[in-house]
Amino acid sequence: MKVAVVGATGLVGTRMLEVLAERNFPVTELYPVASEKSVGRKITFRGKEWTVVSADDAIAARPDVALFSAGAGASKELAPKFAEAGCRVVDNSSCWRMDPTKKLVVPEINGDVIGKDDFIIANPNCSTIQMLMPLAPLHKAYTIKRIVVSTYQSVTGTGYKALNQMEAERSGKKWGEYPAVYPYPIDENILPHIDSFLENGYTKEEMKMVNETHKILDENILVSPTTVRVPVKGGHSESVNLEFEKDFDLADVRRIISETPGCILQDDPANNVYPMPLYAWGKDEVFVGRIRRDPSVKYGLNLWCVADNLRKGAATNAVQIAELLIRKGFLPAE
Repeated sequence: MKVAVVGATGLVGTRMLEVLAERNFPVTELYPVASEKSVGRKITFRGKEWTVVSADDAIAARPDVALFSAGAGASKELAPKFAEAGCRVVDNSSCWRMDPTKKLVVPEINGDVIGKDDFIIANPNCSTIQMLMPLAPLHKAYTIKRIVVSTYQSVTGTGYKALNQMEAERSGKKWGEYPAVYPYPIDENILPHIDSFLENGYTKEEMKMVNETHKILDENILVSPTTVRVPVKGGHSESVNLEFEKDFDLADVRRIISETPGCILQDDPANNVYPMPLYAWGKDEVFVGRIRRDPSVKYGLNLWCVADNLRKGAATNAVQIAELLIRKGFLPAE
């Protein structure tokens, strides 16, 4: 199969290549695409060197599938061109997520919505994917009325420049002595600010969680998010408060989550067993723990979930969509 990875030299793009290799995705020809300044660079995939090419050259090669992680601007310009060449596009940017003509997919939750005419498929926001993985089966069992979520999001969600900023600060450099992508230092700090602020006082990142939950799961669920950047590089964490339509049994909640593909239950606080980003790094699952009743509201539940935002929150979910396209017969199996 001919596979293009658009944004191949970025943080998510490099993870896409790793996941493609790890999951033995049937790649026969690889077209790593990056900006003009990176064209001609060599990257290694499955022990072989491949040359970074331009988007035009990749389109001319007519790949079967293209995994995009190059930002919304590039996706808006290039995804339709790849699709017109007969290529299935899985896009990790925010560009197509809320387009009513495009499917927004977490394979374990709503993979059935993809049809043969879907040539541009949107990958949800990392924090939305992570939250909905354990919530989807709970919604099916008890019907979620309301979600209050606070996120603790890794600097890797912003990319290499954010990692460089944090490392510069940890090396002792003073503000102004290094390129900064955040408006304040991030090391030893927490920023209640991810993406730009909107007129309603929420950020774009927060509204993504609202709108994407409605599109993927249920438009009737009330969602109140606060997204926060923390000086961590291992993954995102979320404190999730749920209010259900009906009562639940805690043992049943734990059973449901433990039986959900892609979720791992880590819920033994008496022995200090709970999810942490330090141990989610490099893994594809969503780890769930600190499960307890909320005594302040009828049928309320609290939980804590952690995932590697570059893996299940981005690269792995995209590759899983491509695998789903194979199973549906929309891509060649070899």
